[in-house]
Amino acid sequence: MKETLNILVTGSQGRMGMAVIDCCNNDSQVNVSGEIDVGDSIDEHINVCDVIIDFSTHKFTNDLLSASIESGKSLVIGTTGHSEEDIISIKKASEKLSIVMAPNFSIGVNALFWLTKKTTQILGDNFDLEVIEMHHRMKIDAPSGTAKRLGEILAKTRGVSYTEDTVHGREGITGQRTSKEIGMHSLRGGDVVGDHTVIYANDGERIELTHKASSRNTFANGAIHAAKWLSDHDSGLYDMQDVLGLN
Repeated sequence: MKETLNILVTGSQGRMGMAVIDCCNNDSQVNVSGEIDVGDSIDEHINVCDVIIDFSTHKFTNDLLSASIESGKSLVIGTTGHSEEDIISIKKASEKLSIVMAPNFSIGVNALFWLTKKTTQILGDNFDLEVIEMHHRMKIDAPSGTAKRLGEILAKTRGVSYTEDTVHGREGITGQRTSKEIGMHSLRGGDVVGDHTVIYANDGERIELTHKASSRNTFANGAIHAAKWLSDHDSGLYDMQDVLGLN
């Protein structure tokens, strides 16, 4: 990594964008060389940065990818809510760029991802699987990207389909729970930064894995760590499990 890494922050006026800028200002190894938000032009900033940290909106992703490919800049993508078409575009861009994309950059949450996989392997098929997440009232997508990733880990490890076997909340006469179900429940209220719990329930016992975030700086510092890591890696699509050596 170069002595000082120049970072362009997109989505700079959002909660996460402001946290990234604040954490960069307290890290002697990085410098915020530019910051943009909705309506701002990326052109005047992109050529002077080394890497882009994006916590904007999924609607900006395709424009960001085009600008990054043209300038050859690495990307840290923390934005969630992408469509399948967006994901395909990101994967295609990673053939030319080094990209870290993760639903959550917290080291603790990535430990939760790892523990979820291992716990599911250990417990086998006899435990019912449920995921509960809670965020602040301003969050616009549900379930959270982190909860979705937890559900995907559960589905892949259990050998079921996340798309077909996830039940998003329950209402009315739902019938008996099936053994393949993954329950997914989203709560919204107040200023909750992010709580996630994976529940394994069986007759006579229950295991709960929980992570609670009280500061966005945990995510921001993780994204900065990923930006530093990218400076020493070639093109490809990575996530925080790669950055932390957990894969």
